[in-house]
Amino acid sequence: MSERVVSGALLHHFSEILNTYFSDSGKVPSPNGVAVAYSGGLDSSVLLSLTAQYCADRDIPLTAFHVHHGLSPHADAWLSHCQSVCERLGVRFFFEKIVVSADGEGIEGSARKGRYLALGRMSTLSNIDIILAAHHQDDQAETLLMQMLRGSGIAGLSGMDRFNVAPSLFGVPHVMMMRPLLDVSRAELECFAVDHQTAYIQDESNDDVRFLRNALRHQVMPALEKISPGFAARMSRTSKHMQSTLQLIEDLAQQDLSLGLSLEDGSLDLDAIRHLSGDRIGNLFRLWLRTSGTRMPSTSRLNEIKRQLFEAKGDARITIYHEKLAIHRYKNRIYAASKDLEHDDGDVNVMFKWSGQESIAFPQFHGTLHCRVGSRGFDPAWLSSQSLCLHLRRGGERLKLAENRSTRDMKSHYQALHIPFWLRQQLPFVSVGDQLLFAAGVGMQSKFCNSDGADRIIFEWVAD
Repeated sequence: MSERVVSGALLHHFSEILNTYFSDSGKVPSPNGVAVAYSGGLDSSVLLSLTAQYCADRDIPLTAFHVHHGLSPHADAWLSHCQSVCERLGVRFFFEKIVVSADGEGIEGSARKGRYLALGRMSTLSNIDIILAAHHQDDQAETLLMQMLRGSGIAGLSGMDRFNVAPSLFGVPHVMMMRPLLDVSRAELECFAVDHQTAYIQDESNDDVRFLRNALRHQVMPALEKISPGFAARMSRTSKHMQSTLQLIEDLAQQDLSLGLSLEDGSLDLDAIRHLSGDRIGNLFRLWLRTSGTRMPSTSRLNEIKRQLFEAKGDARITIYHEKLAIHRYKNRIYAASKDLEHDDGDVNVMFKWSGQESIAFPQFHGTLHCRVGSRGFDPAWLSSQSLCLHLRRGGERLKLAENRSTRDMKSHYQALHIPFWLRQQLPFVSVGDQLLFAAGVGMQSKFCNSDGADRIIFEWVAD
């Protein structure tokens, strides 16, 4: 097939993919149009050329997003190249410089994470919620090989989606990543670039076989192509089969999740799902964890989490940490809470004065103290003259909620109100000296409250 035939077929295929998506989804580009993730390499340069023609034919504004990683001595030259290409094409150009650290996830992982977050920020800045990426068929095959080497499950073997929204990846909601070239080979992109005399840069890091993806690209995939010509296209079909299978598994997980899920607080009733097989419980847990906004644990880690939650005694208080999530078991239910809300230092004391504010934010305690007017509460004149202290539980606090009720310790109050044990560690108190005025989640000390005046101040605590 000639280069020109390939070039024309590619433009037609590209247009069909976008037209079908916009037609089937009902989603249309915003008044600011769409953006292309543009590194300046072969793939993104061809994508920019295709998108520019598509948008020009339909009067859709086009913007290019470029991320300057600073890893190459040529990074500044690449930035200048991308900027000049966009000026020639009449495409708006945004760029952001990021700092890539080798810590934790390594250079590859850190660069990837930084790149997606930068794209999310540029999306917000330009008010564009559709970003086109140049991932192609060979990239998909490389991704599947990498996932197989890592021992990934069906989700990993599903590869990259043609369309997906990933708030955790971009750091912002509602950004749609579109990959219209997933069915196109690298060879076809090269033919298009030759036919259209598309200028692009060569990133020398792509030849560094110390990185797994590069090693697969240069050492493994050529050997596979020689053994089984066209393998990348067949692996792409495999990813689609895995995506269909994953959808069926997630549908089953959703059904199982509904058996024990509380719509009020997102907790799970262990007894309601205990009869399920181990595989279905694991499948259910993966969905529940994902809806809690965390990455999936390894299989061994997931099995350990399940063992602790299901095999502990009925009255046991269990807390398991996974990334930034704290998973609690309380009264035969499990809850997912943010680990960031836990206080490492129980001796934190914040002195403050009330001088008529309707609310006072306390970021140290992850919440706000609201001060509303009511018929029974603190005398505002008295309250404004006091030096108040917000603090966590010190031990020994006792509270009398009304004159006709007994004074009780905090444990009794918490138990009566069914406040889970981990929340008790987060709820603050307001005191004057050694006198307790208010316990968040419970109420105010009766002896400091009265209804002698028209306006009394009532404290309420609202967590972030």
